[in-house]
Amino acid sequence: MVKSFSEATVKCVFAIALTLPIQGQTDADRERRLAELERKARQLDGSYAVPAAASFDERLGELERIMDRLLASREAPATAEAAPATSTPVLAQDTPPLQAVSVMGASQTTGEGETRLPVAGYMEAHFNKNSGEPGQADFHRFVLLFGHSFSSRIKFWSELELEHSLVEGGEEKGELALEQAYLDFLVKPWLNFRGGMLLAPVGIVNERHEPPSFNGVERPFVETLILPATWRELGAGITGDLGRGFRYRGYMISALDPNGFSAEEGIRGGRTLGFQAPFRNPAAVARMEYAGVRRLTLGISGYTGVSSSELVNVTPRVSIASVDGRYSNRRVDFRGLFANSWISRSAELNARLEALAGFNPNVAKQLRGWYVEPAVHVFPRRFRTDLILFTRYEKYNTQHRMPAGYVPLQEFNRASIVTGLTFKPNADVAVKLDYVFNRNASSVIRPLNGFNVGLGWWF
Repeated sequence: MVKSFSEATVKCVFAIALTLPIQGQTDADRERRLAELERKARQLDGSYAVPAAASFDERLGELERIMDRLLASREAPATAEAAPATSTPVLAQDTPPLQAVSVMGASQTTGEGETRLPVAGYMEAHFNKNSGEPGQADFHRFVLLFGHSFSSRIKFWSELELEHSLVEGGEEKGELALEQAYLDFLVKPWLNFRGGMLLAPVGIVNERHEPPSFNGVERPFVETLILPATWRELGAGITGDLGRGFRYRGYMISALDPNGFSAEEGIRGGRTLGFQAPFRNPAAVARMEYAGVRRLTLGISGYTGVSSSELVNVTPRVSIASVDGRYSNRRVDFRGLFANSWISRSAELNARLEALAGFNPNVAKQLRGWYVEPAVHVFPRRFRTDLILFTRYEKYNTQHRMPAGYVPLQEFNRASIVTGLTFKPNADVAVKLDYVFNRNASSVIRPLNGFNVGLGWWF
């Protein structure tokens, strides 16, 4: 028979569970916080135990079962024996853990009227100053995430983003956007179904872009121009954990719109963002990750799809391949990424866009970029705060290969060195400062260097 717990205790357990933001933490942060959560779970239930060799997902799954059992013991009548806990499929690491929520009628509240809807979020404010130009301050992102468990096997997660602090009709001052909104249908740890507004599983930052999860005030250029983060599309697919450190995601999503392709930003302007997205020829995107070695994560991503638009009567195929890795050893972190994009029929696309708009967009047939980033944690492990010094070298060229008859614009063959620091007074709060040295291959148009300060947090 399960012990009876007070309502306050169960609320405490839920609060603890919901403060484990998987996506926004380093491996060391997640390990430390998971160990602390396990310690508190043992205090509440002496029978709680997991094998010493259990994986991160297995440990997380066991904690979810403990939460379900504690909730059941609180909701069951005092004279009735609690039902045995049911086995909940293990969630993939890219999905925040949600607890089962009982819904009575149209309400999502407890008997005392307290909302039991999982809520999370992240925010970031920036100050940017390019050399020779006045500085600009911007509350760049205010993001709220909401989740709900319809049952132990059907879960919902969403992300609503306000950019640049203000949205006003007819003015280009801000953007209110739905970044994610999907349902998970959990079947087995190795096979689950997902559908809705999805983040394309490519690279490192597109799925893990909370401010404390990466160094630098701005996201890497390679994962903005070669991989167009933040990249979200409507679609459906499968996810799972294959064991031994392998996990995957594979979706069919709406394809890119070639009307937005350009010389400077490559395919970035072709994202439909789920707005009246053509689904006549859905694209395929997939990612496989390996995390079977402690402190090491390797990933490979791929995308291919025929782009289409009502305005442009040309349907180029866009294909993307990327590989990435992250490694931590004691006080040193390292991450790196390589990405390449191919655009077929780019000469036809350029001719058609020039006929429509009156100027040549000079879209390349191949884009390429890569970066490496070493980082050092300055403070000893015993400190509650963290200071990270980092340098990131990026090489990115949105004119890497051109179709016949077109000349590459050398100002878009670029390289950047981003060097600075990240101070974390708490694992979920980051104060950032960096300086960006920009270079390109042009002898005429020179890029500006930049100084950036940022404040970001996740909860």
